[in-house]
Amino acid sequence: MKENLQKFEIQSMVRALGAKRSGYYTWCTPSLRERHNEELLCEIRRVYKQHQGRYGSPRVTCQLREEGFGCSLNRVARLMRKASLRGVGSRRKRPRTTDSSHGGRVAPNLLKERTITGPNQAWVMDITYVHILSGWVYLAAVLDLFSRKIVGWQMAEHMKASLVVEALERAVNQREVSEGLLAHSDRGSQYASDEFQETLKKYKMTQSMSAKGNCYDNATMESFFGTLKREEVDRYEFATYTDARKAVFEYIETYYNAHRIHTGLQGLSPEKFEVLRAPVAPGSAPTAQGFSEALETPKCHTKKAGNTGSRPRPSVAHTCYPSEGCSPAEPSSVSQGETTQTEIVAENKQKNTCVAKISPSCV
Repeated sequence: MKENLQKFEIQSMVRALGAKRSGYYTWCTPSLRERHNEELLCEIRRVYKQHQGRYGSPRVTCQLREEGFGCSLNRVARLMRKASLRGVGSRRKRPRTTDSSHGGRVAPNLLKERTITGPNQAWVMDITYVHILSGWVYLAAVLDLFSRKIVGWQMAEHMKASLVVEALERAVNQREVSEGLLAHSDRGSQYASDEFQETLKKYKMTQSMSAKGNCYDNATMESFFGTLKREEVDRYEFATYTDARKAVFEYIETYYNAHRIHTGLQGLSPEKFEVLRAPVAPGSAPTAQGFSEALETPKCHTKKAGNTGSRPRPSVAHTCYPSEGCSPAEPSSVSQGETTQTEIVAENKQKNTCVAKISPSCV
């Protein structure tokens, strides 16, 4: 009937079809629920675009609730599915562990015995690789286990011990380091090198290492690398080392630390989680909305078309010390439990406006 309004009168059409005129107008007028869904879908599209398509329905729901919109996870998921909006999905992969057959000094796993109650008590670290057109570049990162914040990182075109030392030095320059801070890593040759262990002694840190061949002992760091590759690195082609470094900088410094919701922190970003645990000057806390201007700058790398294929891997063998026979661990889909922060989250429950019940599988 609506398509033929220009040809026939409504009264003639309802008589011919045996319908009621009032029924037609009721059908044309959207219900209150439908209008609310349209308004909510506009907000969903805004959040989805703001996060560059990285968010799925759990995190979209969480941010909308934090901004004051009343909505359920199922409703948001249904509207996103109807609008063909899908967050970046993860791949199921068999984790690849680091080759620890280097004969260097190793340390026991002390992380399992440590209860984390605040920042700068335990840092976890690892190395991963990023593909560029001319080959490979390597990223070493240091993550604070309390807030999941990346406190230091460095990139280079090699995997020498200086790479992990520089990442650790950058973390120390940004944080307050106390004696006995636990520095946990895998058994890679870089972390067993004399240069790295001398750096730990310099800052009076305690070294801890994962068990041999067990990548799950460093699952939190592996989870971050998986998130970084899934949400940023695997979506683009990088022509040069400079392009890759810029992309990693923008993701870590202007997005992941400051704005990305971490479901293990009850819907807070790493920086906001730390702010809620320490007194700060009024107005200095990061806001839930808005991004750094760096996110709006034109990207110099090319976005991949369609679904990304299997992730390429660099050659395992390296001839230069100290990386011979040592490859960085492949990101796994396994995340460390969040049991160490239960009491902290309970204390801040009243401060959090985001109370969405997120599935624990979304990490």
